Amino acid sequence: MKNILVTGGAGFIGSNFIPYFIKSNKELHVINLDLLTYAGNLDNLKEVEGNPRYTFVKGDICDRQLVESIFEKHTISGVIHFAAESHVDNSISGPEAFVRTNINGTFTLLDVARKNWMNSSFEVKDGKGDNRFLHVSTDEVYGTLGKEGLFTEKTPYSPNSPYSASKASSDLLVRSYFHTYGMNVVTTNCSNNYGPKQHNEKLIPTIIRKALSNQPIPIYGDGLNVRDWLYVLDHAKGIDLAFHKGVSGETYNIGGRNERTNLQIVDAICSILDSNSPSKNGKSYKEQITFVKDRAGHDKRYAIDASKLEKDLGWKAEENFESGIMKTIEWYIKAQTE
Repeated sequence: MKNILVTGGAGFIGSNFIPYFIKSNKELHVINLDLLTYAGNLDNLKEVEGNPRYTFVKGDICDRQLVESIFEKHTISGVIHFAAESHVDNSISGPEAFVRTNINGTFTLLDVARKNWMNSSFEVKDGKGDNRFLHVSTDEVYGTLGKEGLFTEKTPYSPNSPYSASKASSDLLVRSYFHTYGMNVVTTNCSNNYGPKQHNEKLIPTIIRKALSNQPIPIYGDGLNVRDWLYVLDHAKGIDLAFHKGVSGETYNIGGRNERTNLQIVDAICSILDSNSPSKNGKSYKEQITFVKDRAGHDKRYAIDASKLEKDLGWKAEENFESGIMKTIEWYIKAQTE
């Protein structure tokens, strides 16, 4: 049985990915390395607790000695790297943590993997030929779009926040390990994820939580910033495909083709809540919408062209925004009542 190291598996995307990955790959054992910072929660992984093909290790991806011991103990044959500081506001107020985790942590993982899997540049150790490092990144590395156009894998990098700059740096490190050492790497760049288990700080959970607790629902600036929304399980399926079938050295964009302004997002959520969980005061949740000072350097529009992943690997998003947001709201309402 092959052992796959998943980093940051207790976070939002990782904790949706691991149960799907374990269920879909009966021949694999997952070792989840997570520091359990504020964004990591083992309650998100209750469905795999006790599974003989799942092991949790608490620790820091920057701790080289720990990462080396995991590779040695478990003979790691693949890495799927989610672990990252990812909140843009936090990167503005405290960028150092983003540089440390997203850049230095990625370097540590890459370098330990290289030394375990390769004798020298372009010379793979016996039995390690299929070992792969998949790096999970973001569309924010591409910067911002105007009213037209889509990000493709050929779009030049133009990050505008300390967060996106740190992710761009980590992407380039991964690229360098392919071109310099011949290491088997794949990178995925995704659009905004949403779905169950997302941290309260993010936009969609914030809207739902604030609405149901009768608090002001904060929307940055004029609310016209556009994002391409991807249901988290569709993202998990794309990563699984890229890990198993992607071409070494390639990048695959994963997007939901669901562009919405923040105003459209809050309006849709409030409308669903008005129908499914009406406010006790009889008012629409839309009356709680409040506009707040815009984020510094707030990118105006992101949108991904996922054609490469669709054509080359056969991926297709199964959820549109209407079906995905309904499932998401139902999950949060149920979580609040438990």
